[in-house]
Order: sequence, then structure tokens, then C-alpha cells
Amino acid sequence: MKRIAVFGSTGSIGTQALSIIASNPRRLKPVLLTCRSRIDMLRGQIERFRPEAVAVERESDAVALRREYPGLEVYCGKGGLRDAAREIGCDIMLNAVVGIAGLEPTLAAIDAAKAHGIAGFTIALANKETLVTGGRLVITRAADAGALLVPVDSEHSAIFQCLMGNEGNAIKRILLTASGGPFRGYSTEQLKSVTVGDALIHPNWKMGRKITVDSATMVNKGLEIIEAKWLYGVEASKIEVLIHPQSIVHSMVEYEDGAIMAQLGTPNMKVPISYAFSYPERWVTDARNVDFITLGSLQFDAPAGDTRRSLDMAYRVMRESEEKAYDSGAVALNGANEVLVQLFLDGRIAFLDIIDSLEKVLDSHDSRTVKGIEDILEIDRQARERALSFIRR
Repeated sequence: MKRIAVFGSTGSIGTQALSIIASNPRRLKPVLLTCRSRIDMLRGQIERFRPEAVAVERESDAVALRREYPGLEVYCGKGGLRDAAREIGCDIMLNAVVGIAGLEPTLAAIDAAKAHGIAGFTIALANKETLVTGGRLVITRAADAGALLVPVDSEHSAIFQCLMGNEGNAIKRILLTASGGPFRGYSTEQLKSVTVGDALIHPNWKMGRKITVDSATMVNKGLEIIEAKWLYGVEASKIEVLIHPQSIVHSMVEYEDGAIMAQLGTPNMKVPISYAFSYPERWVTDARNVDFITLGSLQFDAPAGDTRRSLDMAYRVMRESEEKAYDSGAVALNGANEVLVQLFLDGRIAFLDIIDSLEKVLDSHDSRTVKGIEDILEIDRQARERALSFIRR
């Protein structure tokens, strides 16, 4: 039986992961659950799965949980996720935390797995910000610890699956698909008047609020471009984004001989989550079959319009990383985006302000090498402040 730590257990990925765990009680055991503020939902998860430990953000919530569940280890505060990752041993860490907050616990879990000699330790990574902000650091430490990174994003899981059985064969192109979000084909004038409610209606996927907005701005796809660099060791010039509104082809890999491998399926996050848990096996899920007769055809287009700028920014910071080993631009891009998306969700800025301000942050950023985790966090803090300053102006 594999011991699993579910970071972000009350979010969209976390709840689906627990559903998979519940369907495989002889294979999987959740030993650690974490959440930020959905404490009532966490209580239900504690009652059902009886974990060894939980981690929450607020001290008041931690006090209440300790009183209600004697014997349950409860972590809290800024370092709670990191400490829980370091101290609660597991075979698989599912990182479904939102934002850069997922970086420190990932590094802590890798270090703990190495220290305790956990063979085959796996990080099921749904938190793309971990690699966007700390890719060089995470990849190096994971390799040193013998830890396996298995992506949970539908697109990166697809690429991961397309690479299976083709180890050692040179990649000609990675074809990263994107639905285009709710505003596919919108003009600049149309984008000026879209609302938060409009942005949160994704045509194909049911996701958390932040990632749904990122999908609408195409920043999410830009972050996935950066993530691909670290996961698969490919240059920016070998990563191409295709708009695929049906979300049936989750991504493709083209090899040097011209052969293209694609992973297809109906939109269902349980497939990549399950595969991250079961790899290299495949377990039964509730995914629907693709009805190819009804589907009829598959549509692909080139990215266009204002949201294309989000991809351009990602390629820009990728080139800096490749040519000069300057990784700070990706940290700044991610940090600024996190604060800008929250401002948009709070109704304080317009949709296009996100993309416009991101460009200003990158234009004003002094790119440099990243020295370590403290440096990453400081670059992130400065980028957030810079984004806020542009909004105030």
C-alpha cells in the first residue's frame, strides 16, 4: 500500500484525488491532508480517511482541530506545509497547492525522502508554479534524491505518456494544446468588457478560480511552456502551442523521424491524477469514452489576439534561462500574475490589466541568476509589489 500526502485536499484536484483513493483502498492510504480555509470540508475528509496529520493556515483552525481530533498531528502557519512535508513520511506527494506556496513543501518532501531513503518516492505535480519558479533547483534535488516527478496537468501528463516507450529518442517538437478558454476569438474591444463571471466559465474543464482565469488569459499555457522546459529538457524553440477547442487531444510529441504520438481522451482530470498514482500501471477511472463518430473532426488553430502576448512573455523568459541561465524572469512573471489575478477576482482591475501589467513588470525586471529558495521568494515579493505599483498608477 502506498502512503499519500495530499497537499490541497479541498481543492478541485485534491477532492478528485481523494475520490480515486477511496476507490482503491487496498492500494492507497492518505496520511496527510492540507487545506487553506475550507475547514468544514477538511473535517469531513478527516472523518472519512483518518489521516495521521493535517496542515491548515490559521492558528485558530489548528487549535479547534487539535481539540476535536486528539491524536491527530496538526500543522499550521507559514511553515506548516513545509514542516508537514518534511516530517510525515509518504511514498507519493500530490502537490495541488495553488501558486508559489507549493514550492517549499516540494523541496522539503524531496529532501525528506532522500534523508529517509524512500525508494521510488514520487511527486505527483499539479502545482506548475513549483517548476516555473524553482525548476532548476527542484530538478537538481529530485535527481539527487532519486525522486520521480510525474505531472498531473492534463497536457503534461499527456506528454509524459507520449514519451513512454520512446526513451532515448530525440524530440523534434512538443505540441502543447490549449482550449483557448472562454474568450477564444475575442477582439481587444470585446476583452475590455469581460467580467469575472465570464472568465470563470470555462468551456471544457471545471477548475479552481485562479487557474480558470489563467486559462482565459493564456498565462496558464505560458507557465506550462516553462514547465515543459524543466520536465522534459527541451528548448523553447521545440515547444509549440496549438489551440484545440474540443480538449480531446491533450498534447502531442513529434519525434525526429516525423512520427507524432498523441494522448486523447474526454476532459477528465481523474485520468492524469490516477496515472500519477498508478504509474506505470493504469487503473480504472470513470472517464467517458470518446465518441469519434459524433465528434466528427478535430480542430486546431494558431494562438492569436491579446492573449497571445502571455505566450510571448513565457518564451521570452525561457530564452533568458537558456542563453544566460537567468531564471528570475519566470519567478517575476508568476509572482506578478498571482497578485494580478487576485485583484481581478476581487473586481479591482479589468481583465486586460492582467496582461498589460505583466508586460510592464517584465520590462522593468532586472533578470539574473537565482541563488536559492530565499532568493526566489525575494524576487517573487518584489514582482508582486511592482505589479501593485503599476496598478496604483
